[in-house]
Amino acid sequence: MFEIKKHYGILGIARSGVAAAQKIRELGGEVFLSDIQEAARVAGSAELMGHYECEFGGHTARLLECDELIVSPGIPLSIPIVREALKKGIKLISEIEFAYQIKAADSKIIAVTGSNGKSTTASLIHHILSRIGKASILAGNIGDAFSGYPIHKPGIEYIVLEISSFQLDLIETFKPDVSVLLNITPDHLNRYESFGHYVASKFRILENQTEQDFAILNLDDDCIRKQLSQVKAMKSFFTETSRKEQANAWMEDVFITFDDDTQLSIYDLSIKGPHNHTNAMAAILAADALIQDRPRIIKATTGFEPLSHRLEYVSTINGVAFYNDSKATNTDSVKYALQSFDKPIRIIMGGSDKGEDFSVLTESLSANAVKVYICGETADKMRQAWLGKVPLVCLPTLKDCVRQAFEESLSGDNIVLSPACASYDQFRNFEHRGESFKAMVKELRLEYEKN
Repeated sequence: MFEIKKHYGILGIARSGVAAAQKIRELGGEVFLSDIQEAARVAGSAELMGHYECEFGGHTARLLECDELIVSPGIPLSIPIVREALKKGIKLISEIEFAYQIKAADSKIIAVTGSNGKSTTASLIHHILSRIGKASILAGNIGDAFSGYPIHKPGIEYIVLEISSFQLDLIETFKPDVSVLLNITPDHLNRYESFGHYVASKFRILENQTEQDFAILNLDDDCIRKQLSQVKAMKSFFTETSRKEQANAWMEDVFITFDDDTQLSIYDLSIKGPHNHTNAMAAILAADALIQDRPRIIKATTGFEPLSHRLEYVSTINGVAFYNDSKATNTDSVKYALQSFDKPIRIIMGGSDKGEDFSVLTESLSANAVKVYICGETADKMRQAWLGKVPLVCLPTLKDCVRQAFEESLSGDNIVLSPACASYDQFRNFEHRGESFKAMVKELRLEYEKN
């Protein structure tokens, strides 16, 4: 647990690492910061050096003098300094675990994980709680870091967290009052030894829960169903099909229906696609687990807008609509995008490789895509998976893909950036990729308006 007398080390000076350092300092503790990047490449490095003992450009043995290391989620646990710390018996925790150790006892935690849909579901839960007048914060893998809020002080009723597998890898006592496990599909296979290790990481969100806590679970997911015996919390289930045995939320025509006969029309939701219908089910069940007023919670879903870079409508040019789905960094996300449109789409794909098998998309692309436009590091791998099976073209850059897709489109077509890959081959992150895509579309619109 957190102790002022401990000497903490921060491994990775990014958003969550800086937030943890600031909180340790605020609470009177000692902290040392270390980052692999040179100081010039770390935002606010000059200010950080004015407040903390820091090192840049590599991780030295100075970290091994710390009592406990808070490891940023982007840092693989296989790097040499982490292995050395483990050999010396230095405890490693995530910023999520650190923040949980210091939070006030009066706040309730709703934590959301899954391969896809985490951000939308967590944001919708926060939206619902805020709309019904609850003091709620949204943190974790979205927005500000968990420890960036005054969580050690009373008064925050609900803490809604989006949690990644990387953040779960180093929890110890972290226990949500409500856990939401949306789905588990292959992802981050460039970091985990196997898919089984990735599944185990996701299931850690449930491991410290007791019979007094709640777990909201996807009844359609094979990985989740096979391990229900591990879940000690009270379970609620959702399904994107018609009602199944055990289901607490399911689809009836155009209605999301709940086991108390309350309903929500999908036309009252601004988020598109079957995957977002299940996200809404999960959000409503999660909020209701603690609030227990389902009609009020359903009403509070109104006004929620789609998040940026998640099937985000961008613009229409000459009858051709553009959608930014840059957050679709794995194959399952792309399947959801392909299912979200009434007519076939022109889809732009490619990026940095996360170790996925792209052939799993062949059937969906064949059924739902007019043409696939490929660029980036994975272009050759995608081409090998789909050549002769779906119409495709490989191009040098994202901009080339946008322009060629537009030139080949007819009025009424949809052009969707849904990469199925990370962005690090050409962009800083998925947000940078999405914003670049939107800028390219804006440039096209300006050109068209001049003609």
